[in-house]
Amino acid sequence: MTLTEQLWWGGAALIVLWLVAFGCALVATRNGVVAPGPATQEFGDDPEPPAVVSLLGNHWRGVEHAAAATLLDLAARGLVELRQPGDDPARSTVHLTEAGRAAPGLTPYEQRVLDRVSARAGNNGAPIGAIAFREDKRAASWNTALRREIIAEARLRGLSRHRFAPLLGSALLIGAFVPGALFAVAVVMGEHAVRAALSVGVAPGAALAFLLGKAQGERATPKGLERAGHWAGLRAWLTAHEDFARLPPASVTVWDRYLAYGTALGVTTLTGRLLGFDSGERRRVWSSYGGAWRPVRIRYPRLRPGFGASAPRLLQWAAAAGVVAAGLCAFALLRQPDWAVAVDAHGGGSLRRPGLVLSAGWVGSALLGLVVAGKCRRWTVLVAFLAMMPGNFVSGRHGWFSDAAAHEGPLPGELAAVAVFGALALYFLALACLERREPDTVTGEVLRMESRKGKEAARFLALDEGNTDLTTAWALPAASQGIATGAQVRLRVSRGTRTIRSAELVRVAMPEGDRAPAPKQDAS
Repeated sequence: MTLTEQLWWGGAALIVLWLVAFGCALVATRNGVVAPGPATQEFGDDPEPPAVVSLLGNHWRGVEHAAAATLLDLAARGLVELRQPGDDPARSTVHLTEAGRAAPGLTPYEQRVLDRVSARAGNNGAPIGAIAFREDKRAASWNTALRREIIAEARLRGLSRHRFAPLLGSALLIGAFVPGALFAVAVVMGEHAVRAALSVGVAPGAALAFLLGKAQGERATPKGLERAGHWAGLRAWLTAHEDFARLPPASVTVWDRYLAYGTALGVTTLTGRLLGFDSGERRRVWSSYGGAWRPVRIRYPRLRPGFGASAPRLLQWAAAAGVVAAGLCAFALLRQPDWAVAVDAHGGGSLRRPGLVLSAGWVGSALLGLVVAGKCRRWTVLVAFLAMMPGNFVSGRHGWFSDAAAHEGPLPGELAAVAVFGALALYFLALACLERREPDTVTGEVLRMESRKGKEAARFLALDEGNTDLTTAWALPAASQGIATGAQVRLRVSRGTRTIRSAELVRVAMPEGDRAPAPKQDAS
């Protein structure tokens, strides 16, 4: 065995050895079993905050409902007030009290939740649905920071710790790249390029480091397991109350901190669902633009032909639809029964089979339209070839293909297709003409912005104009910059294609309730 081969086999053996060591580390650092304590309504001396209890109740894997539980705990302590004006808990409102405006000694995650409530509630309060974020990235970063602060509190209390000790984690991380180093040396000794050696050397280390990173997390301490057992007893006591799971957020005035702990432990399902600090609903957003809070429903015209298209693009689509309609019409009118020759069982076959003739005409017309539309790709030709296969394999004197090929004049399906594509051509042509008009001007607040598939596809921009509870998203060009969720903008739009031609920033978004800077001009 040559030295190069020994390096390759040595690197492979080290990978296996690393995986074995990694598996042993996973087994050795598993969480212990939580022994549930007896059902109890006592919190105990110096009880952990509901957010920390959420971590213990989720077996140190997450902090689900921790933000909602913290909000309820703030309400139980008089810093926040939750009101339910009617019978619908979803219409509850949240208000910041005078004590909450100058609350001292809050933990970082409690201050984070209070800041979010203050940003949305202001001086007059807000619906609880307005607490949710309007951007996925913003919601994810906020909740990630919240989780990090809760874990820091749990570690400070001696309830949680790193799953892998620093020395063990460092040893596994360094060991993950040792096999790659052997592989890189073997590649260099094989007289290959240095770039290839780097690629081969980094790949296995990156894969093993990825596995190590996915396994990183928290695990319990002995004290944490003990306290988790106590809170499991409280969960059993709360679960015994059948109506507790359906309590609304405003019932915190009656149940005090029990509602917060019940939410942290996953018992109060209704309250945990209503008090969401995530990205909220895509099709229903609370807005205060215009002076009063109200829910605004959003429609996304995903299947609307011509949405977000420019005038040249509309003309191209009109030409493509017209080509398909003309091709199908010409094929249907000129087709003769003698074009299709039935296959003779003893004649060796013929390329002019009934199904092949019809498939070639229909698929050929569609391909012409795709070429004109600029959508013809390699996979398109493959799909067209596969689309002709059913007709190619059909032979004989009887059957649907044979009867259709022998039919004089256009088939009903061909007439319908010609009508549809002809109507599309006229529709795109009419939209292109409308694009030449002077654009309209609309002003409002940006409710949501969502991307679409494709880098060049226009993004959805939902705008609240303040005069309706239903809005349809506009098409914002993908290259547009300077517009963010929550900003007030003045748009010049084409209503036919719902395209935003230009955007002017009237007032920037106010993150976390900060005072808005002076308006900027020309954000297009």
